Amino acid sequence: MRILVLTFYFRPDLSAGSFRATALADALVEQGGRDVEVDVLTTLPNRYHSFSAEASADESSGNIRIRRFQIPSHHSGVVDQSRAFASYAREVIGATRGRHYDVVFATSSRLMTAALGALVANRVSTPLYLDIRDIFTDTMQDILAGRALRHLVPFFKKIERYTVRSSERINLVSGGFEEHFRALAPDREFTVYTNGIDEEFLDIYFANPIPNPRPVILYAGNIGEGQGLHRVLPEAARQLVGRAKFLVIGDGGARIKLERAILLSGIDNIEVVPPVPRAQLLQFYKKADVLFLHLNDYDAFRRVLPSKIFEYAATGKPILAGVGGYAREFISKNISNAVVFNPCDPRGLMEGFGKLKHGLVTRKDFIRRFSRTRIMADMARDILSLSQKAKKTVDRPE
Repeated sequence: MRILVLTFYFRPDLSAGSFRATALADALVEQGGRDVEVDVLTTLPNRYHSFSAEASADESSGNIRIRRFQIPSHHSGVVDQSRAFASYAREVIGATRGRHYDVVFATSSRLMTAALGALVANRVSTPLYLDIRDIFTDTMQDILAGRALRHLVPFFKKIERYTVRSSERINLVSGGFEEHFRALAPDREFTVYTNGIDEEFLDIYFANPIPNPRPVILYAGNIGEGQGLHRVLPEAARQLVGRAKFLVIGDGGARIKLERAILLSGIDNIEVVPPVPRAQLLQFYKKADVLFLHLNDYDAFRRVLPSKIFEYAATGKPILAGVGGYAREFISKNISNAVVFNPCDPRGLMEGFGKLKHGLVTRKDFIRRFSRTRIMADMARDILSLSQKAKKTVDRPE
């Protein structure tokens, strides 16, 4: 049984998509045994321009073969990201020509990897299993409002409809996506396998051995328009001068906006540092007092469930989250010692900080329920069942 995995990011790249796809590839082999071969087609590490990691272009690990393609250097602009994806797509189309797969799996946050999966699956007459990590068309509609590029949204909606209807089965990382995608393909099978907690978080005691003179509020992740940090952090930090310090670890298309806003505000209690390897990030989590999460105030983000929630919760640290909609409900229902405030509301951030109980709490039930290993094992079995169903259909006599 041969399974094709299409993912723009894979280990050792730093992103939610990379962590998810890597765990899934391992789970497919573990669940399927020696009879399963997994071909991963991905890119050489490129998630952040300010972070690089060594990786082989062609790597084999047991029954997993990984091919990483070189793509043009890019930041977060539409043009250079489009050029980078076009390069990846050309490589994938060439690498899959004349090949046979029992199922094509594509994990996608920006729609186009999913669309590429649909194209490949249709070419080789193979069932497509989609893993949807974002509603790209909703996000673009919000971000491009009032800009010339907004005229591209109807085009992307057509691609989205084609992609979803080309799939045999669709997984959604957030239950908040279901209404949107059921409207596009009411006859398709949907599952919800969320992101989860990786094993490296399970055996660490995250208490800080050296207390900070002022509490450190840590944000770790992408600094893009979708996170909107420039709209909330400078003013919140100004209100918390002398009471707390902010540490931001990451990079992205809106980092320059954040740094400019910090400079204009004249405050000195926000520090922004480039992305770091995950092992080093765990040490930053130890030293932090509060973990901070934020999404911009767009309607599209009321449906999402940020992957960072699971990582933060596993530490036992207090969580301060500026989110709405589905993510707000999820945090309020499932995570203790977490305070939610309205996105882009500096005063809400400040007041939320005052409500948190400092120190570690136990979240054993949450960790057990949202273990990445368990979730990916369930998802791998689902993918394998689709492959077996397809083989029985092909093998059935007339």
